[in-house]
Amino acid sequence: MSSSFDVVGIGENSVDLVYRVPMIPEANAKIAASQHRVSCGGQVATTLAACAALGLRAAYVGTFGNDENGTRIARALADARVDTSCSIVRDAPNRHAVIAVDERNGARTVVWHRDAGLTLTTEELPVEVISGARLVHVDDLDEDASIAAARIAAGAGIPVTSDIDRVTRHTLTLLAESTVPIFSAHVPSALTGEKDPARALRMLRADYPQWLCVTLGVDGAMLLEGDRLHHVPAFAVDAVDTTGAGDIFRAAFIHALLHGRQPIEILKFATAAAAMSCTREGALTSVPELEEVQRLLDAEV
Repeated sequence: MSSSFDVVGIGENSVDLVYRVPMIPEANAKIAASQHRVSCGGQVATTLAACAALGLRAAYVGTFGNDENGTRIARALADARVDTSCSIVRDAPNRHAVIAVDERNGARTVVWHRDAGLTLTTEELPVEVISGARLVHVDDLDEDASIAAARIAAGAGIPVTSDIDRVTRHTLTLLAESTVPIFSAHVPSALTGEKDPARALRMLRADYPQWLCVTLGVDGAMLLEGDRLHHVPAFAVDAVDTTGAGDIFRAAFIHALLHGRQPIEILKFATAAAAMSCTREGALTSVPELEEVQRLLDAEV
């Protein structure tokens, strides 16, 4: 079966109300925002928008609310050239979040809400679309659906990347079903009890032989390929907003993987894309073009 899409993503979309503040406030504090705006994002939605910007054919599988926010994010994905024809509209408010962004360094705090009625079930997965993709990307939002999608992909011989951002009773199953699990910085330590990310990845290697990747924020990213550990430091940029950087890292990782790059090249490309995204505000609005990422890579040579 020929591929209809380069990448099919299953997972989160969100509409975010973003406030820029002088600093992230402590408990019981009141602080004035210098700016606020509505921004579209969500883990998988942002990754797919970035995949499309990098030239990949991308499709989103998930749920939208039938409110103004649901209409807004669906339109934003369409504008980003992401196919949403396999997604479902529910009688519920769309997932939304309030994000406080520190003006000093772009760090952010996220408070979010998702109605239980938005849960994507395994029966709602478009099996033919998933099995016809070149790669499937999942997150840990609706874990049953993500695990089922990963198994559909594996049965068709299709690689699976994942966005593992938390630890639950399903995390190890999702890890096992992923060809390349990509962890947020705190997850390997939470799974192993080992604070050092390199040692934590090596501990996970005992049970999981596939590539293991972790994003480390200002410390860049690591990829364990067999017994070989690759580490790429973060690129030096003037950070404005770190929202979506990890999602865009995953998109660039997918792009480089599908183009047959070597592990260290994949890691460098993904780290450069994440750095570029930090130089502008928002999630979908911070997605870089391929030429921008390449210029940053060339400048570091």
